[in-house]
Amino acid sequence: MHVVVQHRITDPEKFFSMDAEEVGAGGPTGVQGRQFFPSQDRSVAACLWEADSIDTLRDYLDPATAGASENTYFEVDEERAVGLPEAAAAGA
Repeated sequence: MHVVVQHRITDPEKFFSMDAEEVGAGGPTGVQGRQFFPSQDRSVAACLWEADSIDTLRDYLDPATAGASENTYFEVDEERAVGLPEAAAAGA
């Protein structure tokens, strides 16, 4: 499934000191960051993830961003979405 995470950034210095590519690739099996969209003023960001569930993603991402952002999660309606990346190959 695809999941969007909206980050309300509470500590921009801490949040942007994390390597987005490392965080996106460092999750548990089945969790992969696909896209990262920070605002110009660094107060919010949105990320697109692939995950087997929102709970699995939340269990990984909330501790990784603790003290840096407050996160909101929602599953993407893939039938209505436009421009989703192709799903990752199993085991990739």
